[in-house]
Amino acid sequence: MKKVLILGAGLVSRPMVRYLLEHEGIEVTVASRTVSKAEALIKGNSKGRAFPWTVDNDGALDMLVQWADVVVSLLPYTYHLKVAKACLKHRKHLVTTSYVKPEMQALDEEAKKKDLIFLNELGLDPGIDHMSAMKIIDDIKARGGKVTAFRSYCGALPAPEAADNPLRYKFGWSPKGVAMAGRNSARFMEDGKIIEVPGEELFLNHWPLEIEGVGEMEYYPNRDSIPYMKLYGIEDAKTMFRGTIRYPGWSRLWAVISRMGYLSDEEKSAGGTYRAFTASILGCNEDEIEKVLMDKYNAGEEEIEKLKWIGLLSDKKVEKDRISPLDLLVDLLWSKMQYKRGERDMDILLHKIEAEFPGGKKEKHTSLLVDFGIYGQETSIAQTVSLPAAIGVKMIFDGKISARGVMIPVAKEIYEPALKELEELGITFKEKVEAV
Repeated sequence: MKKVLILGAGLVSRPMVRYLLEHEGIEVTVASRTVSKAEALIKGNSKGRAFPWTVDNDGALDMLVQWADVVVSLLPYTYHLKVAKACLKHRKHLVTTSYVKPEMQALDEEAKKKDLIFLNELGLDPGIDHMSAMKIIDDIKARGGKVTAFRSYCGALPAPEAADNPLRYKFGWSPKGVAMAGRNSARFMEDGKIIEVPGEELFLNHWPLEIEGVGEMEYYPNRDSIPYMKLYGIEDAKTMFRGTIRYPGWSRLWAVISRMGYLSDEEKSAGGTYRAFTASILGCNEDEIEKVLMDKYNAGEEEIEKLKWIGLLSDKKVEKDRISPLDLLVDLLWSKMQYKRGERDMDILLHKIEAEFPGGKKEKHTSLLVDFGIYGQETSIAQTVSLPAAIGVKMIFDGKISARGVMIPVAKEIYEPALKELEELGITFKEKVEAV
């Protein structure tokens, strides 16, 4: 029997557990702080087991990793390095759905020496975006062309009919992760010029985007796009951009939230109302908040009404004596922005790729994924994040990945069979090529 250890039993883990348990010859252990969540994923399957575990229990982590053949970390990215080092210690393969941080990349040589696969960025974004992009890029190259512009946009959102709150957003994955992503700086290239966007200005850089079958959305930059020029083998491109999709109005609100200081994780004294807490981080009196927001933070009436809806200007008492602005914000958002059973979520992934060929021929490629899921059954975000990782685990077991070390799924030996299986599972792209 092949053995998989899955660390974490959060919102996106169920399709992976189900997929792996359905395959013959695979045993699955799900380790989670809340063992009842792990038990719910296993559902009494004889090839599965649930194990109570917290990230500070190094001894148990060692024991669990030693048992497994492949380890999947669905933990917050801050814990991946600890898991990776345990995998090196016990010579086990590792799969994650998170971005490769420099600390993870630094383990590349040691992983290669120990004949290990550390396959990262194997979710939706990052993950399916890499694989679907490389399919187009490799086809262009095979026909003698070169990519001149690459633009990619992705978003995990409520379906239009479920986007029924003022922010038009609900949480399909970690609420804190969504908020923390608002602190990221960004970098991209436009017409040969590198654009740097500091974290505090992230949401000041947003633009409209029309999605076929969905309507008008907006997007803002997603982290550092420049390294993907080398990873995708398109160093000659003049434009390289990766963005995050949201419903219109998101960026204007979050620009205000960010500038207010509500993305800080430094604990502060509470002991009063939410309105008093907001006044304290703004450095003003409670009766001045709205004026300060308009004069200093460029908030309009729409943004102030949304802040009121969230509860940041409420006279309700904060229940904790000390809390960080970030955690206070996340607690309020989570209490109001959860999916109801039967509501649909929606993943959008759009590539726009321009290419040139010898003789002056030019092409514009469009590749669009719009995928829906249903809360209480299976969500789109859970399927699109965890199924690619599950397929990656199966490919490792089947010996279909020859490369070793720290990697992302840009090689044809990974993306071709993975995309084929995702298509069989109903995750498909609508592709179009136009002569320019």
